[in-house]
Amino acid sequence: MGTTLHVGNLPASATESDLTSRFERFGTVESAIICRNSSTGMSKGFGQVRMASVLEASTAIAQLNLTQQDGLTMIVSIFRAGQGERL
Repeated sequence: MGTTLHVGNLPASATESDLTSRFERFGTVESAIICRNSSTGMSKGFGQVRMASVLEASTAIAQLNLTQQDGLTMIVSIFRAGQGERL
């Protein structure tokens, strides 16, 4: 069973494809979503990435947390209940 990561502080221009590309360097990405406002379709500024293993997820966190994307500092952590929709 995989591990879901919360990815916060994403730029409005970020896409699911962008997330997959960033995270697949560290292992198998089972899914990636950008959470969007149901009325407008605009990004809420966060998303989730499901990695195939805990080791891959840990490596992605170590390498990507607090890195820059389009001038914003991306926050990557293990998903916890209450952080938005779950994959």
